[in-house]
Amino acid sequence: MRNLCSARGSYLKRLAGGLLTASVIGCATPPQPRFDTQTPPPPREKRSLSSPITQASHTEPAGKTAPAEPAATPVDEWAQLALSKNPRLGKATFAVDAAQGKYVQAGLYPNPNLAANWDEIGDRTGPGGILNVPRFTQEIVTAKKLSLSQAVAATEVNQATLALLRERYAVLGTVREAFYDLYALERRIAVLDELVKLADEATKTSKILLENKQIARLDQVQLEVELSRFRSQAEAARRELPGARRRLAAVVGDSRLPIGPAAGPYEEVPTYEQERTLEVVLATHPDVRTAMVGVERAQAAVRRAEVEPIPNVTFTTGYIRQFENRSHDFQLGLSAPIPVWNRNQGNIRAAKAELGMALQEVGRTENDLTERVATASRAYAAATKLAAQYRDDILPKAEETYKLSLEAFKGGQFEYLRVIQAQRAVAEARLEYNRALGDAWKASAELSSLLLEEWWPGPAPKKPGPGAGPVVVPAPKPAPK
Repeated sequence: MRNLCSARGSYLKRLAGGLLTASVIGCATPPQPRFDTQTPPPPREKRSLSSPITQASHTEPAGKTAPAEPAATPVDEWAQLALSKNPRLGKATFAVDAAQGKYVQAGLYPNPNLAANWDEIGDRTGPGGILNVPRFTQEIVTAKKLSLSQAVAATEVNQATLALLRERYAVLGTVREAFYDLYALERRIAVLDELVKLADEATKTSKILLENKQIARLDQVQLEVELSRFRSQAEAARRELPGARRRLAAVVGDSRLPIGPAAGPYEEVPTYEQERTLEVVLATHPDVRTAMVGVERAQAAVRRAEVEPIPNVTFTTGYIRQFENRSHDFQLGLSAPIPVWNRNQGNIRAAKAELGMALQEVGRTENDLTERVATASRAYAAATKLAAQYRDDILPKAEETYKLSLEAFKGGQFEYLRVIQAQRAVAEARLEYNRALGDAWKASAELSSLLLEEWWPGPAPKKPGPGAGPVVVPAPKPAPK
């Protein structure tokens, strides 16, 4: 456990956002109830996000200006904004508060009982009867049951805090994936617009050639079909754009946020090495640390169940006034249950079984994370390799082929069908290159979430704005023994 903590700590120190104190959670003894976990306030805005998006399909009245579209915003600004707006983090923060409350309650001593008894009222030897007031009863807890109960609750505080950490990076990963889904769509629209322009120029050229009887009508029709196909694809992509923007706003945490164009790197995808990624994820991810804390919780629950048969002692005292003989008496008493039939054997057995389940949960969690890393790495490796092939080999050759075939056609050496085929190859290469880049970025976003990367894809700003830092969780204190 200690080696895992040191590996985790060494990696987290390299994270740009830093979770210096949060890294203590999985390894230290259970925390005391009083420490604060806060989601960060909104980051300092560098761009205006106040103008609503308008997709006007009508003409604005004279004298009125349509609202300006929001400025292009990089992914990190949306990610940091999500940390203050997304309700998933708010819910997880309240779960930490609830666990802290249970921790406090588990350590509270039983309340004393104060009673008054008046017996034998109207007795013939003494009508005043017997008055026992006040009668004070206090249960004395033995075998450190309160400390053991609080140790169980303390591990639940740790688990809730780790759940908050998990939700934080899950939100960041979702925002990044939605952002690059939007970015890829915008780039697809740009590629299709360029292809429409290219096909339109080819169609205009074909009209001149048709008038000069250098091509047949069939060739021109095929070019017009290509132009219509590109235009329909561009229009379809544009219709997807409002939904992609609304999705990004929703995962940020406010569906009414105005979303402008995406900005930031696109051609250069972050580099990840699968084996090193898996090693770091298994050492630092909150799911693994939560499972390990679950083992600690189960062990504490077994210890608590084993001391339950040790009886608590009830102490009783009080003042007694007997009116029949006019005496003033005092009462002292001790009582305790005898663990003859119920020795908590059923709960002890259940607690030990839950310990076995917790040990198995560690392995299951590691396997699940390994699968997630493998799936994301597989998609990342395939997409980056495909994008590199299109960028370095396929796309340059397709563009060269189109250029040569067009020049040859103008010189009367080729049929225009060859030009159409070359044009289609360029179009498909550009669209496939864009799709591969988009898939690479989305897989990279998943890996960034698993690796707990605070600032992605670039380094952290040198002077981040107020509230742009990570969740701060003060180091826990030892639990009572």
